[in-house]
Amino acid sequence: MNMLTYARRNLFRRRGRTILTIVGVALAVLIFSGIRTVVASFEAGADAAAKDRIATRHKNSIVMLLPKRYIEDVRELPGVKAATYANWFGSKDPKKRTPFFAAFAADHETWFTVMDEMGVEPAVLEEWRTTPNGAVLGDILAKTLEVKPGDRLVIQSDIFPGDWEFKVVGIYEALRKTVDRNSMVFRWDYLNNDPRGAIMKDKIGWVLTRIDEPKESAALSKRIDATFDQRDDQTVTMSERAFQLSFLGAFASVLRAFDVVSGIILLIMALILANTIATAVRERTHEYGVLRAVGFQPHHVVAFIVGESVLIALMGGLAGVLLTAGLINGMMGPAIEENMGAMFPYFRAPMGVISLALLAAVVLGTLAAIIPAWRASRLKVTDALRRID
Repeated sequence: MNMLTYARRNLFRRRGRTILTIVGVALAVLIFSGIRTVVASFEAGADAAAKDRIATRHKNSIVMLLPKRYIEDVRELPGVKAATYANWFGSKDPKKRTPFFAAFAADHETWFTVMDEMGVEPAVLEEWRTTPNGAVLGDILAKTLEVKPGDRLVIQSDIFPGDWEFKVVGIYEALRKTVDRNSMVFRWDYLNNDPRGAIMKDKIGWVLTRIDEPKESAALSKRIDATFDQRDDQTVTMSERAFQLSFLGAFASVLRAFDVVSGIILLIMALILANTIATAVRERTHEYGVLRAVGFQPHHVVAFIVGESVLIALMGGLAGVLLTAGLINGMMGPAIEENMGAMFPYFRAPMGVISLALLAAVVLGTLAAIIPAWRASRLKVTDALRRID
């Protein structure tokens, strides 16, 4: 009988305890994977940000606006391939079919040129350019709001009063998995020309610039800010990744809390495994004495104990991976993307998270067995043979 066979046969000598331990480890892996998936999904959009785009906003705050004429100054700078702009609309559905979705008033001439990960058919672009109240929606939002191209859509805003009527001219295609499919883009001039938008008359929220050379982004950012340094409204320009992360500033404390909770889950997993292995070792002290008496060495005893702990942890980890794939990737992910696409455009457990959770289970299984195994290996044969639990 080799050491692996011995460890395997010992697994289910206390069937109930072993099964409960495997279930506990599986649930810990599932919860850990779920928490890390939330964090990864929050940061996915920023991590996938284009390297050849930079963003410009008001120096003081994202909620402060810039004069629209700034866009022409940016476009004239060397190294700028294209630039577009947008304003936040603060939309909500009066029929309450969805609690929240992102809507932007954007330049209809350049938005989809700069934001080329949002795929739009040429015919849709042409109609958008000739329809003052035209809007382009993501497919998930269109499904939620029960509209299709050609339909009339009425929404409200947290910023601007009254009902706002749009014509749905098309659906954009998400060409990257991190693109929010639960948002809406409409023409900036429609908002600018409406008296209800007077507080933002000839103002823009931010500028997105596509540049010729990504490696020159830092230098070009400084040139853009220097252009407006002596004006009343100064700017700060940053990478698109930094710009997107700035939107997550309000969630920074939540993400830090998730990091702490992740550590607590790992600690709980370690305690579950340590308790099971310590109890099993205590019950089998006499058996280890017999093994030593017939010629097995201390390192053999250590291998038996560590091997059993790792097998339990591995079984629980694999069960947790299956639960993660079924519950998070198969059930929760699509539902979250459909209902919370503005925050989680892509909600799936990354392979890195799943691998980390499984690795953590195996490592913790090893660590949990070290002290019990060390103590068992140091027992005198005569003392171990006297122990009968």
